[in-house]
Amino acid sequence: MTSPPNRTRVLVLLVASIALLLPGLFLPVLTIRGVLTREGVAQVAPTMLEKGLSDETINVLKSMMNPTILGFLNATGGDLRKIILEKLTPQITAALQKSVDEVEVYQQTRSIIGSVRRLYEVGSPTPATLILLFSVIVPFGKAALVAWAMFMDPSRRQRTLNFVEAIAKWSMADVFVVALFIAYLAAMASTTTPGSGAAPLVAFTAHFGPGFYWFAAYCIFSLASQQFTARVATRE
Repeated sequence: MTSPPNRTRVLVLLVASIALLLPGLFLPVLTIRGVLTREGVAQVAPTMLEKGLSDETINVLKSMMNPTILGFLNATGGDLRKIILEKLTPQITAALQKSVDEVEVYQQTRSIIGSVRRLYEVGSPTPATLILLFSVIVPFGKAALVAWAMFMDPSRRQRTLNFVEAIAKWSMADVFVVALFIAYLAAMASTTTPGSGAAPLVAFTAHFGPGFYWFAAYCIFSLASQQFTARVATRE
């Protein structure tokens, strides 16, 4: 059995690791925000105006017009829809570019646990299970095995720690899975087609939340404490 001082040190390190892991799992990892841009709204304004001028809308406008003017348009073959688009589109576009403020249309903040829950809800069990396995089950499983090994006799403790060390070879898998998850969400930050000069209708911005830094701190601290535990096991 491990000596009390060393056992206490190892258990304190394990508690500290879990204390770093829990905020990393439950606090926001990434926040994505999307806003309508002035340039984007101005670019789609002509299309929106054209789509909005349905036959029903044109008929309503005709019913509100002076019959003399309407008769003149009909006699000269004028197209009311075309006239409205030609006259209003430049003015509406210019007004939108000057007066429309950025309007938030999308915001999403996700933690690791919240993302796992959401992925299961939308029918994506494979990525949800991978994130759950490498970011939750493996870290807690390693901590439990190391704590248990501290109360074993030397031979059994060494076998258990060897098993934990074998699991630790996958220690970067949790970082890899979380990195993929963050990259997946951050990919939403670009809505402009590559090679096009058009301004995006919705501009996305993404920034890391405190959960990312807690989880990164856990990964570094866990690797360091694992090296200490290995040295303790070999000395006894």
